Formats: sequence, structure tokens, C-alpha cells
Amino acid sequence: QVQLVESGGGLVQAGGSLRLSCAASGSIFKINVMAWYRQAPGKQRELVAGITSGGSTNYADSVKGRFTISRDNAKNTVYLQMNSLKPEDTAVYYCNALLTRTGGAYEYSYWGQGTQVTVSS
Repeated sequence: QVQLVESGGGLVQAGGSLRLSCAASGSIFKINVMAWYRQAPGKQRELVAGITSGGSTNYADSVKGRFTISRDNAKNTVYLQMNSLKPEDTAVYYCNALLTRTGGAYEYSYWGQGTQVTVSS
């Protein structure tokens, strides 16, 4: 059993900051990639940022320079620091992990339950 639990969402004014956290737990052998996605009402889920176990990162163009993804491999935790937030950042943010379970041979994708981020103008 593997669980991803997100925290840190909430309501913030435009220009403000929030920090999201996502902790993975369970029978995990290795987490290869951790990422944050978001889904706004009426829109498709989109990749916000991703980070490999080696620390390589990638970002959506819309958040470059404002958001920073990081991870603590010892804690199986990924973070998303969001600065200079805009109303268009309002969405449910989901954590995703590509990982290999203990005793497993293949990599699978797991999702958290999502956390709401609302940015008021």
C-alpha cells in the first residue's frame, strides 16, 4: 500500500505565497520522479513542476520564476513553494509520484487526493 498525502493549500491574496507539501508512505523501494499537477474548474489537469531523484527539475512556462519544486529523498516528501500567486493559479493541486514498490520490478504512478489553492484578486 502506498499513500501520498498533500498539505498546505488554502486561500491567499494575489501576490502572496503558499507552500505545498506531499509525503509518500508505504512499501516504497524508490521514488523516481515526484511532481505537482493542477486542475482548474472546466480545464484539464496540467503539469506544474516535476523533480527527479537526482534533483533535475522542470516547470510549466506559466509558473517559471514564481514556483520552486524541491524534495527530501530521506523523507519521501516533495514541496512546492509558490510565490507571486495569481488568480489564474487557482486550482486543485495534486501530487504525483512515479515509484517502485518494495519487492516490485516495475514503476507505477500514484496520486494524492488533492489540495485546493484559491488566489483572490
